[in-house]
Amino acid sequence: MPIMNKSLFSEFEPVSAKAFKQKIQYDLSGADYNETLLWSSPEGIHVKPFYHQEDTQPVNIPGHPQNWSILEEVYILNAKSAALHASSLLDKGVEALSFKADAKFNIEDLLNHLPKKKLTLYFSFSFLDPDFIKSLSIQTLEMGYNSHFNVDIISNLAHSGNWYTDLKSDHKALENILLNTHNDNVIGVDMSLFHNAGANCIQELAYALAQTNEYYTYHSENLRSQTINYKVAIGSNYFFEIAKIRALRLLHATLAEAYGLNENCHIIAQPATRNKVLYDYNTNMLRTTTECMSAILGGADAICNLAYDSIYHKSNEFGQRIARNQLLLLKHESYFDLVSNPADGTYYIETLTKQFAEKALDLFKEIEAGDGFISQLIAGKIQKKVKATALKEQEAFNEGKKVLVGTNTYINSEDRMKEDLELYPFLKMNPRKTLIEPIIQKRLAEEVEQKRLQDE
Repeated sequence: MPIMNKSLFSEFEPVSAKAFKQKIQYDLSGADYNETLLWSSPEGIHVKPFYHQEDTQPVNIPGHPQNWSILEEVYILNAKSAALHASSLLDKGVEALSFKADAKFNIEDLLNHLPKKKLTLYFSFSFLDPDFIKSLSIQTLEMGYNSHFNVDIISNLAHSGNWYTDLKSDHKALENILLNTHNDNVIGVDMSLFHNAGANCIQELAYALAQTNEYYTYHSENLRSQTINYKVAIGSNYFFEIAKIRALRLLHATLAEAYGLNENCHIIAQPATRNKVLYDYNTNMLRTTTECMSAILGGADAICNLAYDSIYHKSNEFGQRIARNQLLLLKHESYFDLVSNPADGTYYIETLTKQFAEKALDLFKEIEAGDGFISQLIAGKIQKKVKATALKEQEAFNEGKKVLVGTNTYINSEDRMKEDLELYPFLKMNPRKTLIEPIIQKRLAEEVEQKRLQDE
């Protein structure tokens, strides 16, 4: 079939932005355009009722992937058992594996029981052991696996309140890993921590960029071929989350260019926990579906879905199967794998991307003028800003302005959950000595849910 060299809808005369606005103002019958149709987000983004080509500057997003991988997490308690479980997941449609561990494990037991084929493996450890990571890197390379280690000493400080050892020792350990692993995917930046603690999109981007800059400052000589891995939490503000991922790539490229480093980054996305609920839990599936769609359209490299019951059930086959099938349906039945960068050229998303990047860059510059991310973290300034943003969001939820269906709107009073809890679904208080105040992740619905459980 010959290709038609003709623009769609070419028979229609183009309509200017001015003409659109005039028509809208006429239809408002005297109501004020700005007060009626314009609104501002908590990030300070002014959203218009329509966007037009005249007002849009296309944004070139570097490193947008051609495709995305279905990722699933596996916790390692026993290496052989974890490998066998992971292998079974690959037979069910999973394309990449994310292994988490709180202690060292037998590397041979893990790798020898994985399929002997090309695989992408992600590793996240709650400990820092250069010799162990070096050994794991060598053996995964010998097996032909593409491994990402996501070593993130700064996020560990922000999350736990302590270094693994101390600032100097942790950076020395990271340097050791960079010099001896022969792996280009060592450093991770976990920006999901900020989202799940209540930060807004601009803060997430700025803090992630500032964190990356700390690594560049300390280790620029050892990062020539390194790709930074970002872990991103995706919320339910559909278009904003698409723009957030795009803005992240743009910001990373801008910073990396200044250091002469790799301008492309690698993004692992997962639905946020902050907006997930205990009651009317099936609504979580609706949230995670749109959140995964945002991650795909925004340009994540790998997406790991969150099971609808993950906040109150131990990991189980049914919940994980549903989460996996959501991604399989998006990829193979909704054809979300056939078009690369479908958001490119959309006036609204292009504008949001540019605004997010500009505002985040301004905040990043403020952080650097204040001696950098680590200094502000130790001084408690980052925590204070995140808590202030989280408090505003919590107040909006409590007042019903931020809606979570089934929890603060359209509530099923007959719903009962007390007997179904396998995990404690609320913030756990564990008093301990820390160097700094940690950034605390907390769900919006926790207080409401605790009261409902007491009243059951």
